[in-house]
Amino acid sequence: MEAVQDALADRTALMLYGSETGNAQDIAEELGRLTERLRFDTQVSDLNSIHVRQLLHYSVILIAISTTGQGDLPANSQTFWKSLRSVRLRPGCLQSVRFASFGLGDTSYLKFNWAHRKLYNRLVQLGAQPICDRGEADEQHPEGVDGSFLPWSLKLRQRLLQEYPLPDGIEPIPDDVLLEPKWVLDFLEVDTVSNLDNDSSNDNNYSNGLSDPSTQFYKPQEEGNDYPENPPEDLLTVPDSIVATVLSNTRLTPPTHWQDVRHLILNTSTPHPYNPGDTLTIYPKNFPSDVAELLKIMKWASIADSPLKFVSSSSATPSTHSPFPLLNIPPKSCLTLRSLLTNHLDIMSIPRRSFFTQLAHYTNDPFHRERLLEFTNPDYIDELYDYTTRPRRSILEVLQEFESVQIPWQRVCSIIPVMRGRQFSIASGGRLKSAQTAHSFTASEKDVPGIKLFDIQNVNPEETERLQTRIELLIAIVKYRTVIKRTRQGVCTRYVSSLRPGQRISVTLQKGGLGVTRADGDRPVVMVGPGTGVAPMRALIYERLSWKQETNCDRNQKSERVLRERQESRDILFFGCRNSQADFFFKNEWDALQREEGALLDVYPAFSRDQRNKVYVQDLVRSHASQVYKALADRQGLVYICGSSGKMPQAVRESLIEVFQQQGGRSRDDAEAYLVAMEKNGRYKQETW
Repeated sequence: MEAVQDALADRTALMLYGSETGNAQDIAEELGRLTERLRFDTQVSDLNSIHVRQLLHYSVILIAISTTGQGDLPANSQTFWKSLRSVRLRPGCLQSVRFASFGLGDTSYLKFNWAHRKLYNRLVQLGAQPICDRGEADEQHPEGVDGSFLPWSLKLRQRLLQEYPLPDGIEPIPDDVLLEPKWVLDFLEVDTVSNLDNDSSNDNNYSNGLSDPSTQFYKPQEEGNDYPENPPEDLLTVPDSIVATVLSNTRLTPPTHWQDVRHLILNTSTPHPYNPGDTLTIYPKNFPSDVAELLKIMKWASIADSPLKFVSSSSATPSTHSPFPLLNIPPKSCLTLRSLLTNHLDIMSIPRRSFFTQLAHYTNDPFHRERLLEFTNPDYIDELYDYTTRPRRSILEVLQEFESVQIPWQRVCSIIPVMRGRQFSIASGGRLKSAQTAHSFTASEKDVPGIKLFDIQNVNPEETERLQTRIELLIAIVKYRTVIKRTRQGVCTRYVSSLRPGQRISVTLQKGGLGVTRADGDRPVVMVGPGTGVAPMRALIYERLSWKQETNCDRNQKSERVLRERQESRDILFFGCRNSQADFFFKNEWDALQREEGALLDVYPAFSRDQRNKVYVQDLVRSHASQVYKALADRQGLVYICGSSGKMPQAVRESLIEVFQQQGGRSRDDAEAYLVAMEKNGRYKQETW
């Protein structure tokens, strides 16, 4: 054994990721398993945790990175990117670095995989040598990320074996051999629980101390007891998080409407500035009934509330840089299986291919094992897609169907993926950001019967002073029936629908990709935001109104020409929905704003189901071609497109090209070139999901 370790001592691999929603991190972890099987000592880390000079210390660097915003790198890679762009780095300084990279993007954006390509090109510019062709995934691919990643990873494996051949007598770890996790769970001695709690509560890197979860979670007293309907309300420990209080959680659509859309209003007790286009991340919890079901089928119920701890796996002999398996809890915290499954593990997510690889090791049923291994075979990627992604089948449902599978509870965190927060575009701006307006709920909220609001007028003055920042979200609750006739609910939106006024939750703010600046306040904007895509548009409208009102204080001193130009520079909002009476979000607000002095706003709604011929936002762009052209071409205005990343962005783009053709007398090529120039100059911005 020592001889083998000596032969492999210098065989090291570093997996790096830049990830906004977790997809690139999943890819990096998959690459980590690949290199482990090829006998590399493997480390997985986000890009920001690594300094450029550390790249020189590994045999090979593998990178997975997504593109966000307008061709930007994710937040957890920005620091690394800034140091990589330093002018102090000379060409050739990374000539000893060998790497491969895989990008995740969306072809509905012009800057498809832009972050990946920028990073790749900069590494090559500094002398780093790619060992494999650049890989890229498209969000629009019918088989998802795996449709591109699987064939690329097979090619990468071949290249790694060619470039880094194993010593004689040493073979790769076969796929049917289970990789040992670097961390496993173990029982925690009862007399050490209180000491660990005291340590974790003093950890300044976390927003909240974590007390013994076994005292926070519902524990059945006897067989057959019902579980609480909603998740527990204790705060999650999320690094750099903000504690927000729910002011109201209003359903905007009628109960008879097919979709439940919520207007969620939060406030924070300390100031937290944000801009139009920024997002708020909500960290969901699983529901008690689902957690209880998984505990039951895994036969873990008897130890569900026993105190546990993480320990390094001696068989895996992890190196000192092995990351802690759960980043959202202090390393010395006391845990239970119930708390892990409720707060930290995504048991309702759609399983990835690697999940089935691991399950195959934990069944004694030959048929189940054969079926599980079929899902891991790249030749059957379409079957995996049809079984998981198409019907949105969850991990819990897979475990219910493969009832012979029994996962060792000690390894649960290496098999079930970590629960990640979900980002939502902020729908408030300008005066709506002030908590002092929290009592001025919109007419659309007041029109909905039976809604319970948190009435700020009944709060004492001292409490009112603490209401510092207001954040509003517009969230479509995901709930539908699939092709296999089962009801599906979004993990986070289901949690959001359960939030009650007065409840406190942990959230984080992220800078968005729209790049809205006050310098553009005098230029008109054309906004396209169908459905919940209107959320950032609403934030932008109120923010721009606030800017205009501040600059109009000396209106009497303005020349008649300036005032006339401002009147001509009206903002335009194209909003799309199904029915004027069902999902015309913030209708009363738009009516009031169009009458408000200084707002200079025109709102054009498209109702796709209110007449025989369907009308969409792109149709309204064509109908108001003259006004759109004046705003964009004559007044050098900006375009913002938000909403679904399906066909809508391309349809709107096509309608704008037609506007430039018809109104500007341009050829098709010239109209397309004008739109491309707008994008390059930051005048055409898209944020879709």
